[in-house]
Amino acid sequence: MMPFRHINNRGKRSAAELAARRIVTICATQRGATVVYTLANLYHDSPRIQHKPPVSKLGHPIFDGVKKSSMKAIITGITGQDGAYLAELLLEKGYTVYGTYRRTSSVNFWRIEELGIQNNPNLHLVEYDLTDLSASIRLLQTTGATEVYNLAAQSFVGVSFEQPLTTAEITGIGAVNLLEAIRIVNTKIRFYQASTSEMFGKVQAIPQVESTPFYPRSPYGVAKLYAHWMTINYRESYDIFATSGILFNHESPLRGREFVTRKITDSVAKIKLGLIESFELGNMDAKRDWGFAKEYVEGMWRMLQADEPDTFVLATNRTETVRDFVSMAFKATGVTIKWEGEAESEKGICADTGKVLVSVNPKFYRPTEVELLIGNPAKAKEVLGWEPKTNLEELCRMMVEADLRRNEKGFSF
Repeated sequence: MMPFRHINNRGKRSAAELAARRIVTICATQRGATVVYTLANLYHDSPRIQHKPPVSKLGHPIFDGVKKSSMKAIITGITGQDGAYLAELLLEKGYTVYGTYRRTSSVNFWRIEELGIQNNPNLHLVEYDLTDLSASIRLLQTTGATEVYNLAAQSFVGVSFEQPLTTAEITGIGAVNLLEAIRIVNTKIRFYQASTSEMFGKVQAIPQVESTPFYPRSPYGVAKLYAHWMTINYRESYDIFATSGILFNHESPLRGREFVTRKITDSVAKIKLGLIESFELGNMDAKRDWGFAKEYVEGMWRMLQADEPDTFVLATNRTETVRDFVSMAFKATGVTIKWEGEAESEKGICADTGKVLVSVNPKFYRPTEVELLIGNPAKAKEVLGWEPKTNLEELCRMMVEADLRRNEKGFSF
């Protein structure tokens, strides 16, 4: 076998190749199978599988007798809102999907269960550490994926202030590990990076488009910006089909309760059912461009089907305040809210009963706030044929109705 040799753009051997040329055999245990990498196949060949093949969380061997589609995709962060919707979409299109999740004390697959895709024979759940380059290499080699959607991140802005290093490692460095693995294993693999409107932060132009200057205002936004620019760098340096989608806020009934929109709809549902009396929020004046997540994952897929890799904004070109969203949520339950006071003294009062249902608590303020986000998706419409269809009132009602159903049954994720 001829030794694998990678030449970078300057005609010199890369650091990865120099490391690989050492006479080393790396042994790793992957979910019950010993995977042995030699000097040659670490960077070129598929790993040799010894003993029984690895088994996914759903009980399907990754290398089993099930007829596989030639379309194979990896979705990092499949347990999240976007990952679940994207998995549903790709399975409907005939893909074999490998969804990765992080080992934690409370791995939760409720979203894929709610969508009813948990028993699909073409869905495989794989435990994976995004911060481990060798794990990324193994993942690409063992799955033979042709598309990678990197949705995994520490994505809660508030937590990023408390855990900036963890946020940087997972959200920033994790993306580079995947890009580097693609460069090493197969540069024909198409890569989607989930960028975010939080990169615009202290906005420099209204509305924001692909060329608007960035000014992130949180560790999360900064980490995402690093991953965004590295995606572009790998695209230009190694001719990788690496696309970045700058998605503005997108919500759904699958949104986590740590996000303000879902906190609102879940709380409104609980008030309607008499489970709580009121709830508290932070900055009511923050303005966001909110869309429907299920529509946005179709935009992700369309980006990887395009003729050329690029950067695209997905948004609705409409912005509303947190206050507006609260009013819409209560309206979905037949309650009209009137607002009194300002800043920390502001309260949302039921117009019929005079009861205070919403109040402001400064503990929910961020150290640095992003006041206004609104995106123009004209480029995505022109190049990809993508545009949003669900308006915010419909989306809000959909989320409230889902939370009413959950809370009536005595649980809410």
